[in-house]
Amino acid sequence: MRRPLVAGNWKLHGSRASNASLLGAIRAGLQSSWHLDVMVCPPFVYLAETAAALQGSPVILGAQDASAEAQGAFTGEVSASMLRDVGCSHVLVGHSERRTLFGESDELVARKFRTVVAAGLSPVLCVGETLQQRQAGATEAVIRQQLDAVLAAVSDEDLARGIIAYEPVWAIGTGHTASPEQAQEVHAVIRRTVLARSARIAGELRILYGGSVKGANAQALFAMPDIDGGLVGGASLDAADFLKICSAAAGTTQ
Repeated sequence: MRRPLVAGNWKLHGSRASNASLLGAIRAGLQSSWHLDVMVCPPFVYLAETAAALQGSPVILGAQDASAEAQGAFTGEVSASMLRDVGCSHVLVGHSERRTLFGESDELVARKFRTVVAAGLSPVLCVGETLQQRQAGATEAVIRQQLDAVLAAVSDEDLARGIIAYEPVWAIGTGHTASPEQAQEVHAVIRRTVLARSARIAGELRILYGGSVKGANAQALFAMPDIDGGLVGGASLDAADFLKICSAAAGTTQ
């Protein structure tokens, strides 16, 4: 059975004071009886401080992005090995905002996936379609194209280190959420695509849903057979709502 994961992506939010308050509330609210993994992904400048605040906690630390380069003259970039050095175990790769706002191609995302694995970290590969692509009936083709770029670039061993997050672009930060059935349909496509590569990896692969996940809709989403948790944006900044999502992923209610 795949262990659920709930990851909070704080995006460009936070301060030292608000982060401390949020982490304290999350740590206090997590229950040892909940069998799941919980991760937070703060902005780069708060990673080391967050790692220190999470000492002795089951909460794991992720980064929002990493450079495709291991080192060199790339001012402003942060390498995967640096992220590992400050305590990260996971890195988001190919988030829709990186693809749409910063022009990251499928090929660059694949390079980042490979670089993150080479540094000993686990990549969380984000895939998803725009509203225009969905309305054109191209959702499956878009998802397969994004996945195929990574599948062609990595070994089975590398692929097994990863997690995939389906985040429909039209549902991120909009308040619109894919229905549980819509999300499940795409998650099934993802698992079938990986299945063609390896039945073992497909069976063990954790696929998260990201797109306006909230405490109010988490239980219905996580009840779907191929949804193994959530990549949570705005709701991860509210400790009570984030904990409700975690509770839902663990199969309990709050």
